[in-house]
Amino acid sequence: MQEENWDLELKPQSHLFELHLKDVWRYRDLLLLLVRRDFVSFYKQTILGPLWFFIQPLFTTIIYSFVFGNLAGISTDGLPQPLFYMAGITAWNYFADCLNKTSTVFKDNAAIFGKVYFPRLIMPLSIVVSNLVRFGVQMLLFFLFMAYYGFIGASFQMSWYALLFPVLVILMALQGLGLGMIISAMTTKYRDLAFLVTFGVQLLMYATTVIYPLSTALEKYPKYAWIIQYNPMTPIIEGFRLGFLGEGSFSWISLGYTAVATLLITFFGLIIFNKVEKNFVDTV
Repeated sequence: MQEENWDLELKPQSHLFELHLKDVWRYRDLLLLLVRRDFVSFYKQTILGPLWFFIQPLFTTIIYSFVFGNLAGISTDGLPQPLFYMAGITAWNYFADCLNKTSTVFKDNAAIFGKVYFPRLIMPLSIVVSNLVRFGVQMLLFFLFMAYYGFIGASFQMSWYALLFPVLVILMALQGLGLGMIISAMTTKYRDLAFLVTFGVQLLMYATTVIYPLSTALEKYPKYAWIIQYNPMTPIIEGFRLGFLGEGSFSWISLGYTAVATLLITFFGLIIFNKVEKNFVDTV
Protein backbone atom coordinates (compact mmCIF):
# COMPACT_ATOMS: atom_id res chain seq x y z
CA MET A 1 0.00 0.00 0.00
CA GLN A 2 1.44 3.35 -1.05
CA GLU A 3 2.11 5.77 1.78
CA GLU A 4 0.44 9.18 1.38
CA ASN A 5 2.35 12.33 2.22
CA TRP A 6 0.32 15.46 2.95
CA ASP A 7 1.59 19.02 3.04
CA LEU A 8 -0.89 19.98 5.76
CA GLU A 9 -2.85 17.85 8.21
CA LEU A 10 -5.76 19.23 10.21
CA LYS A 11 -6.02 17.58 13.58
CA PRO A 12 -8.17 18.31 16.65
CA GLN A 13 -6.38 20.16 19.42
CA SER A 14 -5.09 17.75 22.00
CA HIS A 15 -4.95 20.12 24.94
CA LEU A 16 -5.70 23.67 25.97
CA PHE A 17 -2.11 24.91 25.81
CA GLU A 18 -1.52 23.84 22.21
CA LEU A 19 -1.48 27.30 20.64
CA HIS A 20 -0.04 26.39 17.19
CA LEU A 21 2.30 29.39 17.16
CA LYS A 22 4.33 27.75 14.39
CA ASP A 23 1.26 27.92 12.16
CA VAL A 24 1.02 31.65 12.83
CA TRP A 25 4.55 32.09 11.49
CA ARG A 26 3.77 29.95 8.45
CA TYR A 27 0.80 32.22 7.66
CA ARG A 28 2.78 35.46 8.07
CA ASP A 29 1.96 36.43 4.46
CA LEU A 30 -1.72 36.33 5.35
CA LEU A 31 -0.98 38.54 8.33
CA LEU A 32 0.55 41.18 6.07
CA LEU A 33 -2.41 40.98 3.68
CA LEU A 34 -4.87 41.49 6.54
CA VAL A 35 -2.89 44.47 7.80
CA ARG A 36 -3.06 46.02 4.35
CA ARG A 37 -6.79 45.24 4.13
CA ASP A 38 -7.50 46.92 7.48
CA PHE A 39 -5.57 50.02 6.50
CA VAL A 40 -7.08 50.40 3.01
CA SER A 41 -10.68 49.44 3.78
CA PHE A 42 -11.00 51.81 6.75
CA TYR A 43 -10.08 54.93 4.75
CA LYS A 44 -11.06 53.86 1.23
CA GLN A 45 -14.27 55.92 1.04
CA THR A 46 -13.22 58.85 3.21
CA ILE A 47 -12.50 62.32 1.86
CA LEU A 48 -9.47 63.08 4.03
CA GLY A 49 -8.14 59.51 4.17
CA PRO A 50 -5.07 59.01 6.38
CA LEU A 51 -5.25 62.66 7.49
CA TRP A 52 -7.70 61.41 10.12
CA PHE A 53 -4.63 59.94 11.82
CA PHE A 54 -3.61 63.55 12.54
CA ILE A 55 -7.01 65.16 12.95
CA GLN A 56 -8.32 62.96 15.77
CA PRO A 57 -5.43 63.41 18.25
CA LEU A 58 -5.04 67.06 17.28
CA PHE A 59 -8.64 68.00 18.04
CA THR A 60 -8.69 65.82 21.15
CA THR A 61 -5.59 67.62 22.43
CA ILE A 62 -7.18 71.01 21.81
CA ILE A 63 -10.36 70.01 23.66
CA TYR A 64 -8.45 68.49 26.60
CA SER A 65 -6.26 71.58 26.88
CA PHE A 66 -9.31 73.84 27.02
CA VAL A 67 -11.49 71.72 29.31
CA PHE A 68 -9.05 70.04 31.69
CA GLY A 69 -6.13 72.46 31.45
CA ASN A 70 -7.89 75.84 31.40
CA LEU A 71 -11.40 75.35 32.80
CA ALA A 72 -10.63 72.64 35.38
CA GLY A 73 -7.10 73.87 36.04
CA ILE A 74 -5.61 70.37 36.36
CA SER A 75 -1.83 70.36 36.74
CA THR A 76 0.40 69.14 33.93
CA ASP A 77 3.61 68.93 36.02
CA GLY A 78 4.86 72.19 34.51
CA LEU A 79 4.77 70.85 30.96
CA PRO A 80 3.06 72.71 28.09
CA GLN A 81 -0.54 71.54 28.08
CA PRO A 82 -0.69 70.42 24.41
CA LEU A 83 2.48 68.35 24.83
CA PHE A 84 1.26 66.78 28.07
CA TYR A 85 -2.12 65.77 26.63
CA MET A 86 -0.72 64.72 23.24
CA ALA A 87 1.66 62.29 24.96
CA GLY A 88 -1.15 60.66 26.94
CA ILE A 89 -3.57 60.61 24.00
CA THR A 90 -1.04 59.06 21.59
CA ALA A 91 -0.19 56.21 23.94
CA TRP A 92 -3.77 55.62 25.07
CA ASN A 93 -5.20 55.62 21.54
CA TYR A 94 -2.97 52.73 20.51
CA PHE A 95 -3.98 50.63 23.50
CA ALA A 96 -7.67 51.51 23.16
CA ASP A 97 -7.76 50.79 19.41
CA CYS A 98 -6.14 47.39 19.92
CA LEU A 99 -8.60 46.53 22.70
CA ASN A 100 -11.74 47.80 20.96
CA LYS A 101 -11.09 46.14 17.60
CA THR A 102 -9.78 42.87 19.01
CA SER A 103 -12.79 42.56 21.31
CA THR A 104 -15.11 42.03 18.30
CA VAL A 105 -12.82 39.85 16.18
CA PHE A 106 -15.02 36.73 16.42
CA LYS A 107 -18.22 38.59 15.59
CA ASP A 108 -16.70 40.65 12.77
CA ASN A 109 -15.02 37.68 11.06
CA ALA A 110 -17.52 34.88 11.70
CA ALA A 111 -18.19 34.41 7.97
CA ILE A 112 -14.49 33.98 7.16
CA PHE A 113 -13.82 31.72 10.14
CA GLY A 114 -16.67 29.43 9.10
CA LYS A 115 -15.37 28.89 5.55
CA VAL A 116 -11.57 28.93 5.50
CA TYR A 117 -8.93 27.43 7.74
CA PHE A 118 -6.06 29.54 9.02
CA PRO A 119 -4.71 30.17 12.53
CA ARG A 120 -7.40 32.28 14.19
CA LEU A 121 -4.77 34.17 16.14
CA ILE A 122 -3.78 35.83 12.86
CA MET A 123 -6.85 38.09 13.04
CA PRO A 124 -6.19 39.79 16.40
CA LEU A 125 -2.47 40.00 15.56
CA SER A 126 -3.28 41.80 12.31
CA ILE A 127 -5.31 44.34 14.26
CA VAL A 128 -2.43 45.05 16.62
CA VAL A 129 0.03 45.45 13.72
CA SER A 130 -2.26 47.63 11.60
CA ASN A 131 -2.91 49.91 14.59
CA LEU A 132 0.86 50.19 14.95
CA VAL A 133 0.91 52.03 11.60
CA ARG A 134 -1.61 54.52 12.92
CA PHE A 135 0.36 54.85 16.13
CA GLY A 136 3.51 55.61 14.14
CA VAL A 137 1.79 58.42 12.24
CA GLN A 138 0.46 59.93 15.48
CA MET A 139 3.95 59.70 16.99
CA LEU A 140 5.14 61.81 14.04
CA LEU A 141 2.57 64.46 15.00
CA PHE A 142 3.77 64.29 18.62
CA PHE A 143 7.38 64.83 17.48
CA LEU A 144 6.26 67.85 15.45
CA PHE A 145 4.68 69.27 18.61
CA MET A 146 7.93 68.62 20.49
CA ALA A 147 9.96 70.36 17.78
CA TYR A 148 7.68 73.41 17.85
CA TYR A 149 7.73 73.79 21.63
CA GLY A 150 11.46 73.17 21.69
CA PHE A 151 11.91 75.95 19.12
CA ILE A 152 9.96 78.47 21.22
CA GLY A 153 11.92 77.51 24.34
CA ALA A 154 9.30 75.59 26.34
CA SER A 155 10.48 73.86 29.54
CA PHE A 156 10.79 70.17 28.74
CA GLN A 157 13.61 67.83 27.84
CA MET A 158 14.00 64.25 26.70
CA SER A 159 15.65 61.77 29.05
CA TRP A 160 17.40 58.45 28.55
CA TYR A 161 14.14 56.74 29.60
CA ALA A 162 13.09 57.33 25.98
CA LEU A 163 15.16 54.21 25.19
CA LEU A 164 12.37 52.23 26.87
CA PHE A 165 9.96 53.29 24.13
CA PRO A 166 10.00 49.92 22.24
CA VAL A 167 9.35 48.08 25.52
CA LEU A 168 6.41 50.38 26.34
CA VAL A 169 4.91 49.87 22.87
CA ILE A 170 5.14 46.08 23.21
CA LEU A 171 3.48 46.22 26.64
CA MET A 172 0.64 48.37 25.28
CA ALA A 173 0.14 46.02 22.33
CA LEU A 174 0.11 42.91 24.51
CA GLN A 175 -2.32 44.46 27.00
CA GLY A 176 -4.73 45.47 24.26
CA LEU A 177 -4.35 42.08 22.57
CA GLY A 178 -4.84 40.05 25.75
CA LEU A 179 -7.82 41.99 27.08
CA GLY A 180 -9.37 42.13 23.62
CA MET A 181 -9.14 38.35 23.17
CA ILE A 182 -10.68 37.74 26.59
CA ILE A 183 -13.60 40.06 25.84
CA SER A 184 -13.99 38.68 22.31
CA ALA A 185 -14.27 35.15 23.69
CA MET A 186 -16.89 36.28 26.21
CA THR A 187 -18.97 38.20 23.66
CA THR A 188 -19.53 35.02 21.63
CA LYS A 189 -21.86 33.93 24.42
CA TYR A 190 -22.80 37.19 26.13
CA ARG A 191 -23.62 39.71 23.42
CA ASP A 192 -24.33 42.51 25.89
CA LEU A 193 -20.63 42.86 26.63
CA ALA A 194 -20.03 44.21 23.12
CA PHE A 195 -22.09 47.30 23.96
CA LEU A 196 -20.12 47.93 27.14
CA VAL A 197 -16.62 47.69 25.69
CA THR A 198 -16.38 51.15 24.13
CA PHE A 199 -18.03 52.79 27.14
CA GLY A 200 -15.83 50.81 29.52
CA VAL A 201 -12.63 51.80 27.70
CA GLN A 202 -13.61 55.46 27.98
CA LEU A 203 -14.15 55.09 31.71
CA LEU A 204 -10.86 53.24 32.05
CA MET A 205 -9.08 56.22 30.51
CA TYR A 206 -10.10 58.36 33.50
CA ALA A 207 -8.50 55.78 35.78
CA THR A 208 -5.25 56.22 33.85
CA THR A 209 -2.96 59.25 33.83
CA VAL A 210 -3.99 60.51 30.40
CA ILE A 211 -5.48 63.85 31.49
CA TYR A 212 -3.61 64.32 34.77
CA PRO A 213 -0.22 63.31 36.20
CA LEU A 214 0.09 60.58 38.82
CA SER A 215 1.67 63.09 41.22
CA THR A 216 -1.55 65.13 41.25
CA ALA A 217 -3.69 62.06 41.94
CA LEU A 218 -1.44 61.00 44.82
CA GLU A 219 -1.46 64.51 46.29
CA LYS A 220 -5.14 65.41 46.00
CA TYR A 221 -6.86 62.01 46.19
CA PRO A 222 -4.58 59.68 48.17
CA LYS A 223 -7.54 57.54 49.26
CA TYR A 224 -8.40 56.56 45.69
CA ALA A 225 -5.04 57.03 43.99
CA TRP A 226 -4.16 53.35 44.43
CA ILE A 227 -6.69 52.50 41.71
CA ILE A 228 -4.77 54.70 39.28
CA GLN A 229 -1.37 53.64 40.57
CA TYR A 230 -2.07 49.93 40.09
CA ASN A 231 -3.62 50.36 36.66
CA PRO A 232 -1.13 48.54 34.37
CA MET A 233 -1.39 51.33 31.79
CA THR A 234 -0.37 54.08 34.23
CA PRO A 235 3.37 53.20 34.41
CA ILE A 236 3.45 53.01 30.61
CA ILE A 237 2.05 56.50 30.11
CA GLU A 238 4.15 57.95 32.95
CA GLY A 239 7.26 56.32 31.46
CA PHE A 240 6.30 57.64 28.03
CA ARG A 241 6.09 61.22 29.35
CA LEU A 242 9.27 60.87 31.39
CA GLY A 243 11.21 59.64 28.38
CA PHE A 244 10.09 62.24 25.86
CA LEU A 245 9.16 65.20 28.08
CA GLY A 246 11.28 64.70 31.20
CA GLU A 247 8.37 64.61 33.69
CA GLY A 248 6.58 61.59 35.11
CA SER A 249 6.21 59.40 38.19
CA PHE A 250 8.09 56.32 37.05
CA SER A 251 9.92 53.50 38.82
CA TRP A 252 11.43 50.18 37.79
CA ILE A 253 9.17 48.44 40.29
CA SER A 254 6.07 49.87 38.63
CA LEU A 255 7.37 48.86 35.20
CA GLY A 256 8.09 45.35 36.48
CA TYR A 257 4.56 45.16 37.89
CA THR A 258 3.14 46.24 34.54
CA ALA A 259 5.27 43.69 32.68
CA VAL A 260 4.09 40.83 34.93
CA ALA A 261 0.45 41.93 34.72
CA THR A 262 0.71 42.26 30.93
CA LEU A 263 2.20 38.78 30.52
CA LEU A 264 -0.54 37.27 32.69
CA ILE A 265 -3.27 39.09 30.74
CA THR A 266 -1.78 37.97 27.42
CA PHE A 267 -1.35 34.38 28.60
CA PHE A 268 -4.94 34.05 29.82
CA GLY A 269 -6.16 35.82 26.69
CA LEU A 270 -4.40 33.28 24.47
CA ILE A 271 -5.71 30.34 26.47
CA ILE A 272 -9.31 31.58 26.48
CA PHE A 273 -9.13 32.54 22.79
CA ASN A 274 -7.69 29.13 21.97
CA LYS A 275 -10.52 27.39 23.82
CA VAL A 276 -13.37 29.40 22.32
CA GLU A 277 -12.17 29.34 18.69
CA LYS A 278 -12.94 25.61 18.42
CA ASN A 279 -16.72 26.00 18.71
CA PHE A 280 -17.52 29.72 18.57
CA VAL A 281 -19.21 29.37 15.13
CA ASP A 282 -22.04 27.51 16.86
CA THR A 283 -22.74 30.43 19.20
CA VAL A 284 -22.03 33.57 17.15
